[in-house]
Amino acid sequence: MRKTLIWTAMAVAIAAGAFLLLGGRKRAEAKYRTAVVDKGNVTQTVAATGSLSAVTTVKVGSVVSGNVAALHADFNKQVKKGDLLAELDPVPFQEKVSQSKAALEKAQVDVRNSEIALRRQKALWAQQLAAQADLDQAQANYDSAVAAVNQAKAMLASAETDLRNSKIIAPIDGVVVDRQYDVGQPVAASFQAPTIFTIAQDLTKMQVSADVSESDIGMCKVGQPVRFNVDAYPDQTFRGKIAQIRLNATVNQNVVTYPVIIEVNNEDLALRPSMTANVSIDVATVKDVLRVPNAALRFRPEESEKPSGKPTPQPVAGQAPGNQAPAPEGPARGGPGGPVADASHQFDRSGGGPRKKAGQTVYTLPAALADSGELKPVEIRTGITDGRFTQVASGDLKPGDTVVVGLVTTKADSSVGRPPGMAGPGGPGGGPRRF
Repeated sequence: MRKTLIWTAMAVAIAAGAFLLLGGRKRAEAKYRTAVVDKGNVTQTVAATGSLSAVTTVKVGSVVSGNVAALHADFNKQVKKGDLLAELDPVPFQEKVSQSKAALEKAQVDVRNSEIALRRQKALWAQQLAAQADLDQAQANYDSAVAAVNQAKAMLASAETDLRNSKIIAPIDGVVVDRQYDVGQPVAASFQAPTIFTIAQDLTKMQVSADVSESDIGMCKVGQPVRFNVDAYPDQTFRGKIAQIRLNATVNQNVVTYPVIIEVNNEDLALRPSMTANVSIDVATVKDVLRVPNAALRFRPEESEKPSGKPTPQPVAGQAPGNQAPAPEGPARGGPGGPVADASHQFDRSGGGPRKKAGQTVYTLPAALADSGELKPVEIRTGITDGRFTQVASGDLKPGDTVVVGLVTTKADSSVGRPPGMAGPGGPGGGPRRF
């Protein structure tokens, strides 16, 4: 009987302990969302948008007016330098040439008559039978006739040039990417030449003109690697490098952007002119460094949950106070109007490289305190960020530490899985756990 009572008491004690342990852990588990500190690479990027174009694009127009009589090139046609692209109606230009030739012949006849009259006046003047005034007048008539011949020759050359210009010739080798006129349409060339064809010289070498905001342009350098994608191939990443950073800034609604020219290899001709490119410029990279999720830097416990005797950490400028859920996974995107989230502000514009930010506080949940849910503040200094993770430059964190990234406030939060790219709980890079 006594032995039965002892075993019963032991069972009750074990059950009570298990209940308290599991109950406390369950309460802590339902309260916090955590992630494991790990080591990895961090690449700081600048995001922008731009459009694709050929390196050399020529707009072919007409310097004379007329109706389009024939087209010898169309969209996507490969052309060589000197190929005939189109013809304007040549009849008006041929008539002008004929008129100019007739005017030249008449001027030449006038020259011969003036020359005969001049010789006669010279003979009479030599015999004292003509006045000096008559000789001078004959000389003037002859000189005027010679000038008229020269003028008629110039008009003939102009008419012949217009006749040649009625044939539109390809100025470069390339492919026709645009055609503006059809047969029969009038081409009116007044103060500027209307564009008839647009020719791209070589589509195997293209460029992206990306608009980078003034807050990010200081981090961009010639030669930096660039990644971008286009809507036509959402699952494919294209690569290039910065070839030029132009100074002709554009101001749109008080937002200043600079064009950054990116060289792109297009051997497979997958990219096409005027496609919109979502550009990501790698401005700084560190490898195999300690890193924490950005959500851990934003988390702040409530007043009742702050560790006793510890100073209240102050939020870093630009970070929202209070409890927040983890930032969306994936690289943050900026645009012509704004920088990458938490990226450009961590760059030393005076020295041209990444700088360490002021101290920040993250909250860890040590295993010894997991049952009680008590948090431990840890001061760290951070480096660059890629929008998901931030480099830990110094501090008391080490790989495998558990940091709090937010509170579980709904059932959906309590059942959320690990973010993409993180390993399972307990290992390096482990996803959020709840305690």
